[in-house]
Amino acid sequence: MLFDRRGGWRLLARVWCLAVALGTVVLCWAITGNPERHEATALLQYLPYPLYLGPALLAGLLSLWLSGWWRALSVASIVLVLTVLMGLTIGSPDEGTGHLRFMTYNAKTMYAVNRRNGLGELAQEIITHDPDVLVMQDAGNMPTLKHENPEVFKVLFGERKVYMYGQYLLASRFPFRDCKVGRIPFRERPHTYLHCVVEAHGKAIDVITAHLLTPRMGLNAVRQEGVEGLEGWQGNVLDRLAQARALSVDVGRIQGPRIVAGDLNAPERSAVVRMLLDTGLRDVWSSAGVGYGFTYGHSLRPHIPFLRIDHILVSDDIGVASVHVGGHVASEHSPVIADLRVNRD
Repeated sequence: MLFDRRGGWRLLARVWCLAVALGTVVLCWAITGNPERHEATALLQYLPYPLYLGPALLAGLLSLWLSGWWRALSVASIVLVLTVLMGLTIGSPDEGTGHLRFMTYNAKTMYAVNRRNGLGELAQEIITHDPDVLVMQDAGNMPTLKHENPEVFKVLFGERKVYMYGQYLLASRFPFRDCKVGRIPFRERPHTYLHCVVEAHGKAIDVITAHLLTPRMGLNAVRQEGVEGLEGWQGNVLDRLAQARALSVDVGRIQGPRIVAGDLNAPERSAVVRMLLDTGLRDVWSSAGVGYGFTYGHSLRPHIPFLRIDHILVSDDIGVASVHVGGHVASEHSPVIADLRVNRD
């Protein structure tokens, strides 16, 4: 009887380890090819990693009661989850001259204004990283703050020159010019991005900041309606792809150094970001980052960051010396801060 019970547990352990291994391989295939080819695979990009790390770790634990082959299989599953599925990056820095610290931040300033010490937390985040050029999204109430409370506005941005339009803000120690608004509509609904030219270290750098459509409504549709909500989710995905397509066309027309940064509401492996990368850009985290670089999720249960949806993309002629992610107190998003080299060796 004892033998049968042990044999039964070992059979269940083998089945679990095998199912996890096969599931992990399928997930890796689904999200590394073309995730938007189907609404279900597009949805996988936004799942919190504990949903697949947990089963892999359990498989590893169960494999301790099995033979070495099963242990190796379970370890391989864990490694795939930690690297491919979670997006582990081990980059290497570039050499060059002309230092420029660049920061992108979906600051959610409308919440900071109404939260106790919210603006103080926001100011501390900016002061801590001290960027030369800062672009912000969801900062539509900053013109009102500048008018009604110029002292606080000065604390936030110091001596930097500031340009604001709609939800966007650009603040820079370097001179900038020719600020204009670009159009990235979806389903005939208006949506914009901000484009300025920053003069730094003898170079004219085109800087674009954009905030693409949030996946929140589509994800909520699936959460509330299950399979029936996939249609709403697919529409959300297509809208974001349409915006990325329009933005990539405009970016592709730019000659010379350029930076595209903001809350793109999509991971780097998505077609949304790949369209922009195909214009001759590269993601600074993939270039010089070490780790996962998650920028979103700490405001959601279980209160851990699990998505890298805020990006800084640069042209190949701009070097990336280092990159890191900021804090998660002042906003639902963490900022991304990159030390760039305007003249890449």
